[in-house]
Amino acid sequence: MKQRIHPQYRTVVFHDTSADAYFKVGSTIKTEKTIEYEGEVFPYVTLDVSSQSHPFYTGKQKLISQEGKTAQFQKRFGRFLKAEDK
Repeated sequence: MKQRIHPQYRTVVFHDTSADAYFKVGSTIKTEKTIEYEGEVFPYVTLDVSSQSHPFYTGKQKLISQEGKTAQFQKRFGRFLKAEDK
């Protein structure tokens, strides 16, 4: 393996600020911030969204209607079409 061409792989603490969850994961991300976590000092990166706060993984996602686009259109604008037929 060639020397000095590979990124430094180390344990990094990621903090999901919206869920206030911490993750200790191996990564090559570059950061100047550090945090003391579980009695050790690690590089620190903040996140806006992770699996702890993303609606898809938490089950709080907006459900898409099962009916088709045509039925949705008729439900929403059908009253206008009926008025024109008279």
